[in-house]
Amino acid sequence: MSELQIETVSAVTPELVEGVNRLLPQLTSSPKTLSWRDLEAIVASSSSLIILARCDQEPAGMLTLGWFSAPTGPRAFIDDVVIDERYRGRGIGEALVRSALDHARRLGANTVDLTSRPAREAANRLYRRIGFEQRETNSYRYRFDAVSG
Repeated sequence: MSELQIETVSAVTPELVEGVNRLLPQLTSSPKTLSWRDLEAIVASSSSLIILARCDQEPAGMLTLGWFSAPTGPRAFIDDVVIDERYRGRGIGEALVRSALDHARRLGANTVDLTSRPAREAANRLYRRIGFEQRETNSYRYRFDAVSG
């Protein structure tokens, strides 16, 4: 197996911009191309971070960890988990999620939430194996761009 490195992104580089924009179409069917400035805003955020996986120095996967304080206690969430299709099945997703859980624990989060489409069967198996519990809840999304007038 290639050498795997997990890192918290602290600076934007041309390689990061290229790598993120290569991964996003593997995550969503309507990816937005992120600019240097877009990534700088994410990296500078005080409430989120990007965790990047590299195989032989090449970006191979990533996720975003976000956190906030609520009246019921500090919480964290994992979003935008994607592994390059060339590197799937090598434990990279697990390494990324475990790294995010370690960060969330150090931040004092009481819980870490994530969502995953049912069709992402391997990802759902991974989350259950790590210890995530499926919740009995409805998930809703409000889209500002879909609301007229």
